[in-house]
Amino acid sequence: MKEHLADLLTQAIQSLIDAGTLPADTQADIHLENTRDKAHGDLATNLAMTLAKAARSNPRQLAEKICAALPASEQVIKAEIAGPGFINFFLNPDAIYTVVGDVLAQGKTFGRAAPNSGPRVQVEFVSANPTGPLHVGHGRGAAYGATVADLLEAAGLEIEREYYVNDAGRQMNILAASVWLRYLEELGAELDFPSNGYQGHYVRDIAHRLAQDHSTRFEHPLSAVLEGLPDDEPQGGDKDLYIDAVIERAQQLLGNDYELVFNAGLDAILGDIREDLSEFGVDYQVWFSERSLTSSGDVDTALNILQDKGHLYEQDGNLWFRSTAFGDDKDRVVKRANGQTTYFASDIAYHMNKFDRGFDQVVNVWGADHHGYITRVKAAISALGYDPERLIVKLVQFAILYRGSERVQMSTRSGSFVTLRELRDEVGKDACRFFYVTRKAEQHMDFDLELAKSESKDNPIYYIQYAHARVCSVLRKLEADGLSWDQQAGLAALKLLDSDAEKDLITKLSRYPDVLRNAAFNYEPHLLANYLRELAGDYHTWYNGHKMLIEEADLRNARLTLSVAVRQVIANGLELLGASAPEQM
Repeated sequence: MKEHLADLLTQAIQSLIDAGTLPADTQADIHLENTRDKAHGDLATNLAMTLAKAARSNPRQLAEKICAALPASEQVIKAEIAGPGFINFFLNPDAIYTVVGDVLAQGKTFGRAAPNSGPRVQVEFVSANPTGPLHVGHGRGAAYGATVADLLEAAGLEIEREYYVNDAGRQMNILAASVWLRYLEELGAELDFPSNGYQGHYVRDIAHRLAQDHSTRFEHPLSAVLEGLPDDEPQGGDKDLYIDAVIERAQQLLGNDYELVFNAGLDAILGDIREDLSEFGVDYQVWFSERSLTSSGDVDTALNILQDKGHLYEQDGNLWFRSTAFGDDKDRVVKRANGQTTYFASDIAYHMNKFDRGFDQVVNVWGADHHGYITRVKAAISALGYDPERLIVKLVQFAILYRGSERVQMSTRSGSFVTLRELRDEVGKDACRFFYVTRKAEQHMDFDLELAKSESKDNPIYYIQYAHARVCSVLRKLEADGLSWDQQAGLAALKLLDSDAEKDLITKLSRYPDVLRNAAFNYEPHLLANYLRELAGDYHTWYNGHKMLIEEADLRNARLTLSVAVRQVIANGLELLGASAPEQM
């Protein structure tokens, strides 16, 4: 119905342009909202107020001209002007039924905008360090980011999904050193593993494959490995100084072979992450390497631009970015006295690279612990000459997993964590994807394992999927009962569905396109999740109070037609949330 009214308004505006009332270059941005009070009609628009300045007219007077230019429509009883210039539309009561036909005619595309009809947007999400398997905390960012990308794409934007691979820096060197020491253990060495090394069993698995593939190539006497190292934390030393010394020793002894050990860890874990995300229903168009920013010269280029613009200065041997000039609370080091660029310098280059690739907007999905990072990144973007408003950062709180009343602790370093794969194996992909987006991303979330596995109306994903399966079951039973369903006859008989419950259900269907757009442009997938639960609840209530397979053909056809429309919308919404729509449960 909103599309129909928008078309009528577009025709009216064109008439006013032709008559010279509005300038020839007038761009009408039409918004229609449901009225809160039916006494004020069914739908309203503020179009006259948005165009009043261009028309050099009082908004109410322009509203009168718009109403006079509206083409006649059987679906509109009248249009009234209210307040400073709102146009309220009173619809023919029978107009609500048109949405059922729209759903069935458009099928999977119902609610979606024309593909690639909007701006080009990059959505970067997860981007977890490839130092270990994804855990349940990463899963929330994956579900949120993937769903936001899918929603924006459904809203007509051209979307590119990207994973930023943090394959440079100290953490990756700690992983490489950890793999090497476990490799030495594979060959029979006995040593005290660094307290600050990566201790998960996956490191042993990588080391085992390294020994199988390369035999003793990377072996060195234990005396050469450990001689002269400072004390580790258990011996009263500093764990950071100790692991850094181990890394340096590994690089000295392995020489060019260090890169082979480094890549063995990186490739194994990154391969596992790719597979894990794909099985979670998350796929990317681009996997972007942090190391490529250095090899391509992007980091140097970005720093040179900032230097030329006067935004860098030297102090204490370090090179600093004057980020306080752009709203940050302190300046930031971009190159250390030893010549090494910082992680922040790579991030500056990475965002420059993003905008240079021609994206109209960039959406970063970060963990909530990155809150303090937003200002400095936007400062750098601004200093480079880009509009910082083109960067949208959405923060996601980690989900907290409970087994009974006991919280499960997670630490990639210690190896004591529940992986995303383990969670998916326990509760299923659908429950994982759905539960992760049932609350605002910035809100804390307790993941209830028992609820996610339950088959009850208290489990929202089960309740929604059951509504879809219920319609499928009715259609299967139709033939067994010797009855039939005629969709066209059902559409013609929809007026028989005149109870408040039926009208409310049909009205709920008509809200789906708006919910989809609101969820997309507000980056709030939970709006769609909540809508589907409400729609399923309305359908279950209606189904329980009305028999579907009755002898009266017209009423049977009408009820089944509405049921199939509900099924279609549920399937459409579940697909956007990364969940399936089963036909049997």
